[in-house]
Amino acid sequence: MKNFLIICLCLALGFALTGCGDKTALDSNGVPKTLVIACYNGGIPGLFKTKLEPTRLYLEKQLGIPVEFQFTNDYTAVIEAINAKKVHMAYLSPFSYILASQKHSITPIVAIGADGKPTMYHSIIITNKNTGLKNMDDVKRRAKSLSLCFADPASTSGHLIPAAYLTTIGLDPEKNSFKETMFAGSHPATVLTVKSGKVDLGCTTSEYGVDVLVRMNMVKKDDLVVLWQSDPIVASPIVVRNDLNPAFAKKIQDAYLNMAQKDPKAFLSFIKVFVADPGKHSYMPVSDSLYNGLRKIAAGIKNLALIKQ
Repeated sequence: MKNFLIICLCLALGFALTGCGDKTALDSNGVPKTLVIACYNGGIPGLFKTKLEPTRLYLEKQLGIPVEFQFTNDYTAVIEAINAKKVHMAYLSPFSYILASQKHSITPIVAIGADGKPTMYHSIIITNKNTGLKNMDDVKRRAKSLSLCFADPASTSGHLIPAAYLTTIGLDPEKNSFKETMFAGSHPATVLTVKSGKVDLGCTTSEYGVDVLVRMNMVKKDDLVVLWQSDPIVASPIVVRNDLNPAFAKKIQDAYLNMAQKDPKAFLSFIKVFVADPGKHSYMPVSDSLYNGLRKIAAGIKNLALIKQ
């Protein structure tokens, strides 16, 4: 597998978000004429665009300006967009936030929470039931004959966390511990590649990967075997650029914080992609320090180079 730094840089060079133009310019007070938001498409083309359309309309009503979502094919493109000031806001994964925040030019404002606490999710390592693998001891014994698939290079559950775990048990993906190591590009692609038998092992998330595809009838639970599950991972943040007018940034944050109450249909349209029973879920405020634990994990992996800004 290519070094993570090289992959990210190559992806960034290939980044292309069209249609932004002068829309991203700020007026003398630090307020845009059109609010442009970058969002990874989730690996299922068109799904997030459809599910976030009610959010876009809600934000336009609350903010009093046009709102536009720009969808990308990977998290690295979202990182590049927010750091290059091609967008004003971004939906990020925890790890992609850690990477993007190295420039200290963005601030997390909200994440999905319930009962006043950020929601949690898990990283998992899966296999096709036909491989005969039952646990990670089997994986260790057969690693040299197995192919391994990560999701997105900047994914928390699909790369950072499983890579850290594998390294702790003596299986370094960067040092040919496996027959082959690759990136599928997304969680759905990882799950479907494992299901098809094209790869032996896949690193993804249970809640936002396997469970979503199960609800969409694209896979069945018994198609896959979960070999390992991580400790809980903190929720993904929505971030804004620090050069936005502070009062306007607060207005954006308030709009998200009030969405579940003011426009439950808009809130549920997107959250139901990930949570079968939203219950008491809503957006809640978050701070940078919430992600310090993941920063330590990333910094502790010798061969997992962070993007140098």
